[in-house]
Amino acid sequence: MTAQAFDTDITETDSALIGPWRQPRQMLQAQVYDAHASIHDDATAQKLGFKGGTIEGPTHFSQFAPLGARLWGRAWFETGCLSAHYRNACFEGEEVQAIMLASLTEQQPECQIQMFKRDRTEVLRGTASIVGSPSALDIRLRELKSLADPVILRDMKVGMKSKRQTVRMGLDQNMGDLYPFSLRQKLAVITENSPFYSSSANPWDRAIIPMEMLSVLFQYRAKEDPLPSKGPAVGLFADQEIRLLRGPLFVDEEYEVEREVIALSGSRRTESAWVKTRVFDKDGELVATMLLNMATIKDSYAAYEEEYRRLYGSAR
Repeated sequence: MTAQAFDTDITETDSALIGPWRQPRQMLQAQVYDAHASIHDDATAQKLGFKGGTIEGPTHFSQFAPLGARLWGRAWFETGCLSAHYRNACFEGEEVQAIMLASLTEQQPECQIQMFKRDRTEVLRGTASIVGSPSALDIRLRELKSLADPVILRDMKVGMKSKRQTVRMGLDQNMGDLYPFSLRQKLAVITENSPFYSSSANPWDRAIIPMEMLSVLFQYRAKEDPLPSKGPAVGLFADQEIRLLRGPLFVDEEYEVEREVIALSGSRRTESAWVKTRVFDKDGELVATMLLNMATIKDSYAAYEEEYRRLYGSAR
């Protein structure tokens, strides 16, 4: 017997689906990246001007899952896509609300999404969809300016690819230094839980992986074949898209992933590598993709100013 996907209390208006206020949990305090603490560690984050360790961006994807399921049903779990530009960091204890600008009477294949804090600070904005129409990050990529005068990413080139790696997520499998917890531990605190995530009481007769945890699965072995960058330096997720093509993806199933640098960009404070991860099932079929903009903070790289002068002949 198939269970109901979510029991989330959703407010419906003529033009929007609105989820309840939730307090996402921070599970990355012990994350180790390039042999140092990450932006999710309080002390590291505070040195860079944040009030504390930030909650990782894809944690917020779970709050959109009940809205996508309400709007599109089974298709959301099989071909759903969330494409988001992260606008402001969220910290443990803060409440956030997911909004999908959509009408149940029209059921459009793509709609705008937003997330806000109680004080109306915007956490993210983007699109949700179930078909191949241009996403928020498709549009954002077309508007990017190429990275000028790279220091941290000077050895990285567009078109670079990693070798394929086999990944898997078991219910009790610790996901390593980057994600030092298991799926079971995540489900104990996830903002929107579902019986689909831990039992076979769903249309596919197997437990499926929540969309926020697909980010964990796809990054699981990334440290074993890293893309070239200077460090140690601290990075954060600035943009992210997860797209299911032949979903859902299943707990305890093996997949192969490969990563490709598709763009390099920059801002006053960051150097960014845009990496597309392609995910294949055991038959070699492409089942999902992830686009991730990992923005590395210039001031977190101790040698940045010295190396900039050496490379480019003057201070930036």
